[in-house]
Amino acid sequence: MSSAARPAGRPRSMKAERAIIEATLDMMGEGLSVSDLSIEAVAARAGVGKTTIYRRWAGKEDLIVDALASLKAPMPPLAGVSVRDDLITYLTATMRESTEGRTRCIVTMAMGEAPRYPEMAARFRQIAIEPRRAAVRALLQRGIESGELRPDADVELAMSMLSGTMMWMTRWPVTDGEPVDEELPARIVDMVLTGLAPRS
Repeated sequence: MSSAARPAGRPRSMKAERAIIEATLDMMGEGLSVSDLSIEAVAARAGVGKTTIYRRWAGKEDLIVDALASLKAPMPPLAGVSVRDDLITYLTATMRESTEGRTRCIVTMAMGEAPRYPEMAARFRQIAIEPRRAAVRALLQRGIESGELRPDADVELAMSMLSGTMMWMTRWPVTDGEPVDEELPARIVDMVLTGLAPRS
């Protein structure tokens, strides 16, 4: 059935979807766990009926996955000039997300419940995390092919070193209350690239 044939008042509303997503994120940001979150509570906060939510999402876990994915900005454009510059661009975007209070709180809490909701965690990883990992993997592989990185570089380990270090440094900073050093992405990249550089 075409959209023109839908009953009046029933078209898919982006405004309603945004309200539902924001209500979900607000409630999680306030400390409500995945277990405690309910479709009824989200509907009440968003000012919509439960049927409006169920027309878009099969259940709570599907809604939460989309809400979490909305916190992840698209992968920033990589200029392709050098592996170093592109990695700094990537880590700078990661740093911005990691230091945003609500985003950090929500993702930390949701991932803490991943063992109880393995399908939800797997879908979030597929939608929000794997595309970025694939882009960084391709970037490092390009560096190997161009000779910027040594041919036996462990790409998967390098990816973990880059993202893991950024996560650690932004979530558990050495000095509480101090803003994250804007040069942190470059410092991490340069440290990792020292180990990945071709041997003289």
